[in-house]
Amino acid sequence: MSADFLAKQYNPFDTELKWQQKWEERGIFRAEAPTDRSSFTVMIPPPNVTGSLHMGHAFEETIIDTLVRFKRMKGYNTLWLPGTDHASIAVQTILEKQLKAEKIKKEELGREKFLARAWQWKAESGGTIVSQLRKLGVSVDWSRERFTLDEGLSAAVIEAFVRLYEDGLIYRGEYLVNWCPASQSAVSDLEVDNQEVKGHLWHLRYPVIDSEEYLVVATTRPETMLGDTAVAVNPEDERYRHLIGRSVLLPLMNRPIPIVADEYVDRSFGSGCVKITPAHDHNDFEVGKRHNLPLINILNRDGSINENGGEFVGQDRFVARKNIIHRLEEQGLLEKIEDYSHTVPYSERGKVPVEPFLSAQWFVKISPLAESALEQFDRCQSPRFIPDRWGKVYRDWLVKLKDWCISRQLWWGHQIPAWFVISQTEGVIQKDTPFVVARNEEEALVKAKAEYGEDIELMQDPDVLDTWFSSGLWCFSTLGWPQNTIDLQTFYPTSVLVTGFDIIFFWVARMTMMSYYFTKQMPFETVYIHGLVRDENNQKMSKSKNNGIDPLILIEKYGTDALRFMLIKEVIGAGQDIRMDYNRKTQESATVEAARNFANKLWNASRFVLMNLSGWQKNNDIQLEKTDRWILSRFQQTALTVNRLLDDFCFGEAARTLYDFIWGDYCDYYIELVKPRLTGTEEGSRQTAQSVLVKVLDGILHLLHPFMPHITEEIWHGLWQKDEDQFLALQSYPQGIIETIDETLEAEFRLTFEVIRVMRNLRAEAEIKPAQKVKFYLQSENERERQIMTANKSAIELLGKAENVEVVSIVPPDIGQTMTGIVETIQVVLPLTGVIDLAQVRAKIERSLKKLEPLVNSIVNRLQNESYLQKAPPEKIEADRAELAEYRYQIKLLEERLQSLADDGKNE
Repeated sequence: MSADFLAKQYNPFDTELKWQQKWEERGIFRAEAPTDRSSFTVMIPPPNVTGSLHMGHAFEETIIDTLVRFKRMKGYNTLWLPGTDHASIAVQTILEKQLKAEKIKKEELGREKFLARAWQWKAESGGTIVSQLRKLGVSVDWSRERFTLDEGLSAAVIEAFVRLYEDGLIYRGEYLVNWCPASQSAVSDLEVDNQEVKGHLWHLRYPVIDSEEYLVVATTRPETMLGDTAVAVNPEDERYRHLIGRSVLLPLMNRPIPIVADEYVDRSFGSGCVKITPAHDHNDFEVGKRHNLPLINILNRDGSINENGGEFVGQDRFVARKNIIHRLEEQGLLEKIEDYSHTVPYSERGKVPVEPFLSAQWFVKISPLAESALEQFDRCQSPRFIPDRWGKVYRDWLVKLKDWCISRQLWWGHQIPAWFVISQTEGVIQKDTPFVVARNEEEALVKAKAEYGEDIELMQDPDVLDTWFSSGLWCFSTLGWPQNTIDLQTFYPTSVLVTGFDIIFFWVARMTMMSYYFTKQMPFETVYIHGLVRDENNQKMSKSKNNGIDPLILIEKYGTDALRFMLIKEVIGAGQDIRMDYNRKTQESATVEAARNFANKLWNASRFVLMNLSGWQKNNDIQLEKTDRWILSRFQQTALTVNRLLDDFCFGEAARTLYDFIWGDYCDYYIELVKPRLTGTEEGSRQTAQSVLVKVLDGILHLLHPFMPHITEEIWHGLWQKDEDQFLALQSYPQGIIETIDETLEAEFRLTFEVIRVMRNLRAEAEIKPAQKVKFYLQSENERERQIMTANKSAIELLGKAENVEVVSIVPPDIGQTMTGIVETIQVVLPLTGVIDLAQVRAKIERSLKKLEPLVNSIVNRLQNESYLQKAPPEKIEADRAELAEYRYQIKLLEERLQSLADDGKNE
């Protein structure tokens, strides 16, 4: 063994790329099927094929990879299956923008050529996110990579649709759906983002026919009046009871519409009259059904006014709104306009307000599926949620779910396996065109001929399925379902789903419902819900705020392992958000830099060990000294703790436990304590120190590997000179041997190191130079404490940089001025006479206090200025407050130090 096997400085960039390539080339993460071992399975939450790596991805995949590597090293047959989602709307938007730039309409190009271009785009640009995931060092089984539009998954989607339809759980009907004019497609309730907006409430006058009266209705969407088919009043409202059954003349359209009585109307809101537009409002749709009102659709698919809009035909809905208000004002039919804050549903994809739109769509009947999932959760607590509070959210959502609109008016995606018999309706698809559902066109033809005769013409439904439909099958379709494959038998149900809280509704609930329906098993045992990565101002990262932090920039600056370790170490409690320290001007992060420094610390410690192995022979027959027994006990204790924490999904706690052990116990204490033995003349003591250094370092590399896989793999190979077919990633994870733990010894060393820490602090406060040796007194009336300090006197002198340490029950009275610290009942005393110039130290502290005073006053004045508080950005004010708190803390420390010197001066 030689330090030559490790470079003088750690270079994460070459090292990380090297091991990423070797791991993949050797296929070491390929899972076995069949196998006698227990399996541990995780499915990657498939990122969109259009996506690129963001900090949320980096956080989520780091958590999963830490867990997967841990389980693999514990002996599980581990499968982490990668893949991507076809992202119907996003891909179609990209392609339509390309076609628009070429002045080509997709209808002119045709569906077949459009899809050919989509697949070409996927081949050329769709691999970005996958290559970026590789940079994270994820230990996925790339041989099993899936794409939601690949042949196998497409077959599974068709099979699922057909079975659900045949079981009466999929139906087609004309209903109001959420319509996105930007993508010209239906979107589900879960794809709608309700935003609070400052708008207006327009009060319109509707004249009563054959009367001087008029009814006032209020609306936030005046353009919808073009499709009004009634005005509703409450049957108990005395103001309008005499008008029930009569009609008003719809302004601008000059169409008589009835006045109907319905308990839906709130008498206390506005005038107590409600305009009813059944084709463009979900509540009005229900009122319309109760009163047999006609449904008049006034919108085209792009959100413009259609032929039912009279003089406003062809106008964009918002342009028409302005023009309608203008015309009503001209005719004296605009009562008033009020400012009004209200909730407007926006399409998450199209970023525009959605419209309730009357359209023939396909739906999944959710209630039977939700009831089965609910029963599994209530009766079997399946799946288990971590943190468990998300289980209640999941349950509440299952109870509230409505039927799911699964059809989308797009071309890129899984085309709905339904064929319309258009020969029955003049060669076009109409509302009443009959259809058959089948697995392919040949099967559809057989079914249609059996019912409609030989001379028929079929046309497949042009719509595609919601991408969440295929995602709902992800856990079992990726393993070969509907065939009962070896992979399905080996890896299903999966072990853990790691995901964010924001898609419990989109994805988790749909997976549990679909999986249980088709497999009679829940798709995963546990759902770990992680928090968000927030920006430097503790704000949620979003495109709209433009406050995202690119993980690739931090990887290029600090290395993958540094970013990974920072993300894990910052987690305090399952499901908690973490804050990313980041300087946008310099693109630097102090917390990621600290993780890189930790990597460098480990690298340098490893080089130190290798440089001090001259003459070492591996020998199990060694005589352990006290410090050796202590570090070995601490290692086993750490191993036990980390195993328990990782088994309990306490990732941050596990990372911090390792950090403290490696940086503190191993590097700062044990290595420093054995240095004299490594250069001493006692051969047996040197050999023992070498053996323990290597043993613990090897154990550290194993324990740390799931968190920082690249640097640990590199050091492990440098330590043992393993050949290229052996990998740390496949070694056994240390479990911790409880019999070798010595709690008493560890407590003794904790006390010793706390005394050393206080000694170091006193030296720093007194500004004693590192090379200067000084004397300390350790005073205690407790005999056990004095025994421990005496037994560890040499270690205390070495690490405390003391010329001499005297352990006493009473401090001598004639030692002059001192500085003191307390550890339990031990008084740590530093005599200052002849060591430092006290007057000079006091003067320096007073100068520092004077420098801080104007800085504090400046910020205080700023924060007391009302004009500043009103105009300054919130993050600037928060930064001022944090800076003020820091200055005040510095003043407190300096004043305490000054007081300490004054108090100690009384001893002179």
